[in-house]
Amino acid sequence: MPAKTRIKPKFEPAASGSEIQSFIGWSMVDGDNKKYQQMYDQIAPFYNLSNKLYFWLKFGGEANYRRQFLDELEIREGDRVLEVSCGTGDNFPFLPPNIELHGLDLSMGMLKACRRHLRKWGLSASLYHASAEELPFEDAAFDVVYHVGGINFFNDKKRAIAEMIRVAKPGTKLVIVDETEKLAKGTYERIPLVGKQYKHRSAIQAPVDLIPPGMQDLHVKEICTGLMYCLSFRVPG
Repeated sequence: MPAKTRIKPKFEPAASGSEIQSFIGWSMVDGDNKKYQQMYDQIAPFYNLSNKLYFWLKFGGEANYRRQFLDELEIREGDRVLEVSCGTGDNFPFLPPNIELHGLDLSMGMLKACRRHLRKWGLSASLYHASAEELPFEDAAFDVVYHVGGINFFNDKKRAIAEMIRVAKPGTKLVIVDETEKLAKGTYERIPLVGKQYKHRSAIQAPVDLIPPGMQDLHVKEICTGLMYCLSFRVPG
């Protein structure tokens, strides 16, 4: 079967509030991806505010939570940075200045909220509506690639990891973060409206076994008092 032609997105950093580039149609989303896309579209309007309250109660502030995994990133001035599953863009204000930001998510509702936040924060980022399992970028397009939240319930976690590796430049340190079983069982399953989405599932484990052979400096650890895992590794350079 011939390789699918990849669509090249516009790589110029977008102005705050700019158009979201879409590379996915409703018919292309199924399984768990569709279920969680619908869930995040529903909760997008209050996702940011509810998180801020939770992080203040649990960690004493949002920065205390996000620094535990964002400090793992190796970002230099001028780097082209991609967050896969960027949601409402809440990590962006905690990244260094003078970088080229790119955010991708399956939920258009979350991306629209992200666009509003960028305008409020005075930040710029190029936004893409696409699947993590089929990133619409050329090989080795980014200096930094990371993912926070979502991969636990992707249709094809192995393919998503392979795609993140593909679009990262040689030598890049990739960081993948998501909730542990402790958080899903103890908190998410009890939340009204969304709790039912987390029941009747396999127990969560960090996808260490899905990292392909040949990756370097593989590390996994629990962070955020055991509520999240942080998996990192380096693409051979």
